Amino acid sequence: MFTSEQIHEAFAKVKSGADFPRFVQDLKKMGVTHYDNFVSDGRTICYGQKDFTLIGDSKYPDMNVNDISSADKLKHAISIHQQGQTDYLTFCQQAADAGVEKWITHMIEMTVTYLDKEGKKLIVEPIQQP
Repeated sequence: MFTSEQIHEAFAKVKSGADFPRFVQDLKKMGVTHYDNFVSDGRTICYGQKDFTLIGDSKYPDMNVNDISSADKLKHAISIHQQGQTDYLTFCQQAADAGVEKWITHMIEMTVTYLDKEGKKLIVEPIQQP
């Protein structure tokens, strides 16, 4: 399957949201079917074929996720991140401020689903082709 080192190597190429579609393609080639990214600490759980699971470590110090979610704040954060105006850590902080507990990136459906603390879908974004 895939390793933490392969995931980190692919992630290292991401400088802004503009690089995200290529990152998704790299993960897809490795065999990642989807992953959960937890905003509070950047921890990821990657899933592959035959119930393969790889749990990653925290990527940054804990962030406080807002109890009140806002799809509008999140839409703005996504928009400027996709334009390359923010780096990953800034986007994560903006997502936390918008009440995003985690997002699920699905390589088969080619979507990113943002969920609040109650599991409510705030936004489902299609992943653009690189």
